[in-house]
Amino acid sequence: MKFKMIHENYNVSDLAKSMAFYEKALGLHEVKRINTDDFTIVFMGNDESSFELELTWLKDHPQPYDLGECEFHLAFLADDYEAAHKLHEEMGCICFENPAMGIYFISDPDGYWLEIIPTRKG
Repeated sequence: MKFKMIHENYNVSDLAKSMAFYEKALGLHEVKRINTDDFTIVFMGNDESSFELELTWLKDHPQPYDLGECEFHLAFLADDYEAAHKLHEEMGCICFENPAMGIYFISDPDGYWLEIIPTRKG
């Protein structure tokens, strides 16, 4: 039996703001959208992978989401780590750096952490 990962869901409080963040910070774009009377789901992706990020906006959820201790994250491999770091620094979204490991994390508008990893040679 085989399983293929296809998407991860994040619930967001401002869909337009989150979509703009993911487009600017990580080059993701809308792949498909589902609209209902109660929620909107937007799948974000890029040409580098078939994996998608599902952003869900619930119309009747006025409070911020409780992310607990934020001990989970989605990781992105950056082909130009220095340029990515510069962009994220300019955006003010870097929330944690680990120079010893050569990685850093950015935080989206709802507080979800995203790991940025350089492409390593060898």
